[in-house]
Amino acid sequence: MSTAKLTINLDALVTNWQNLNAMTNCETAAVVKANGYGLDAGRVAKALAKAGARNFFVAAAEEGVALRRALGPGPGISVFSGHMEGDTKLLKEFQLTPMLNSLDQMLRHFETLPGHPFGVQLDSGMNRLGMEPAEWAAVRDIALGQGPVLLMSHLACADDPAHPMNAQQLRVFREMTDGIEVPRSLAATGGMLLGPDYHFDLCRPGVGLYGGEPFGDALPVVQLDLPVIQLRDVEPGESVGYGNAWVAQTPARIATVAAGYADGLQRALTKGDVFAYAGEARCPIVGRVSMDLITVDVTALDQVPASLTLLNEEQTIEHLAQAAGTIGYEILTSLGHRYARTYQG
Repeated sequence: MSTAKLTINLDALVTNWQNLNAMTNCETAAVVKANGYGLDAGRVAKALAKAGARNFFVAAAEEGVALRRALGPGPGISVFSGHMEGDTKLLKEFQLTPMLNSLDQMLRHFETLPGHPFGVQLDSGMNRLGMEPAEWAAVRDIALGQGPVLLMSHLACADDPAHPMNAQQLRVFREMTDGIEVPRSLAATGGMLLGPDYHFDLCRPGVGLYGGEPFGDALPVVQLDLPVIQLRDVEPGESVGYGNAWVAQTPARIATVAAGYADGLQRALTKGDVFAYAGEARCPIVGRVSMDLITVDVTALDQVPASLTLLNEEQTIEHLAQAAGTIGYEILTSLGHRYARTYQG
């Protein structure tokens, strides 16, 4: 079998949610957008619902439809993009709660789905989604008269606890919502780690559930094993891979494994300190990552196993992200569809 194997540990994911939940005295929801950060939103949400999560957040109504089909009736599903044109039937039929982002969305929702649950997203300074303070002030009484179930905003710099933007957004959010008897939400994973001032009534962790920073105590959730397709010996002066990017300085044994940038393993990985693992032994990646193949120097191994591991407890999504000059979110959501996926827990 030449298909790489991605193992998703749902027990670790649930533990991450439970540990984040224990940090607060409010409700802890879960963000499962982008198909559960690439790990299957239905499986992720079912495991979290069994552990006690009652509310989930997705990016778009279509994601909410797929999640509702997986979860069935009961759990709340909120849609960050709000009530877009063409969403009305989906929101109604699949019991989805839009986070309204603008006056246009508010009018659309009240006209087409009167009495249907909704929340309001407020822009506290990120300038991405939500109503700005002046816009909110103009429609606040109208919105509150319709009974929103949540007022929310999103932090731009929560992964940097010392950044002044955090306190600034907290102040603006409080100015926009203090005195309103509606549940509030400001914190995702990073915001939860900033402390109770940021927690309000509901927190909505995302990447921390899946083993990513800034939740440094997160358990790794994914392991990636790449089957060895071929072994070859190269002599000093011989090159490996496209562009002669790596040239052997001494006699070497090279393993070619089945995965590449088509599977979300970026070419930039070879610029960093990235290894393939044979048990606890580290084997350097050499040459360029290609579309379907990666080459690994296994000279130091007495015996080469049938597969080498790229993601494990030692080398996490954050290690790959740092090597590639990106973030763990991108590594997770880029993991390809060719992997044979196994779920534990």
